[in-house]
Amino acid sequence: VPPNYDPKKSYPVMLFISPGNGPGGWKEWEAVCKKEGVIFASPHNAGNDVQPKRRIRLVLDVLDEIRRAYNTDPDRTYLSGHSGGARIAGSIVMALPEFFGGVAPSCAGVELREETWLRQRAVDRLSVAFLTGAFDFNRGECEKFRGPQLAAYGVRAKVFVGPRTEHNVPVELLPEAFQWLEEGLPKRRELAKKYPASRIAGDAAPDREAWAAALLKEATQRLKEKETVSSGIMQLQGIVPRWNGLPAAAAAKKLYQEYDAKADKPWEEEDIAEQRRFLIATARSLTDYATGPLPKQYLKQRPEMARSAISFWDLILKDGQDEAAVAEGKKRLPELRKLADKKD
Repeated sequence: VPPNYDPKKSYPVMLFISPGNGPGGWKEWEAVCKKEGVIFASPHNAGNDVQPKRRIRLVLDVLDEIRRAYNTDPDRTYLSGHSGGARIAGSIVMALPEFFGGVAPSCAGVELREETWLRQRAVDRLSVAFLTGAFDFNRGECEKFRGPQLAAYGVRAKVFVGPRTEHNVPVELLPEAFQWLEEGLPKRRELAKKYPASRIAGDAAPDREAWAAALLKEATQRLKEKETVSSGIMQLQGIVPRWNGLPAAAAAKKLYQEYDAKADKPWEEEDIAEQRRFLIATARSLTDYATGPLPKQYLKQRPEMARSAISFWDLILKDGQDEAAVAEGKKRLPELRKLADKKD
């Protein structure tokens, strides 16, 4: 905690998830945190050997403790981690974007969620600073696959590559990466002004009923504006399974059914366009990763990567609406099929 901590001011937070069972990251993030006045924390006994659900719970318990004890700014609260810890950091931020401004995964990728409304939340709110090294065996995943995928989909994402680092936290990149995360702050704050439910205040801990009701209110607000009707519909669809059994979920389901019963459904085109954008972003980036140089650790996975990329291109070709993507798919599929059939 900054030595001059003032409870009347809100502070940024860096929560680091180590791949080992001991807390980690302070040695690497110390200079940045001291210079920028950042509260830093890292959980004990939350390493790669810990069952994922328990690991996530431990991380969230630490975040909860920080939010109870200190005046924190959710727009400047970031998760980071190394290797397996970075993957956990990414999964938490993508699932609960309302609590974070972004994530700085070191030497590992971050995946978008399957739920459309959460993918849109990532686009609207999050910054993702991928950290890797010139000789990191996960550099390709960050630089060729996940970084370009998120950026092409519309998420504010950037890949930072250290000149020497192998599979270690690239310390020399952290000051620049932190400043880049902070540059997304105005957008996050503007979003929260328009849609308060997009951010859980640093001193708030809404229960399930309050959280679901707040999101329903936002969805209803989005439905009133032509350009955001589709995102409102997607939020209604997200409320139903996530808060099943609550009044807000029943109201969301009823409202969705009313819109679905309408003869004119212009939002369906936007929904299809969103799905298409996700398919194209994933097909292109995964193809670049599968067809490029792979470290020895992943060579045996190349055929499966190729088969996965093929499945995305097949969907794009079947859709047939993006001429450039269709042409690219036809051009890239022969190479992918060769790799998919290749025997080690």
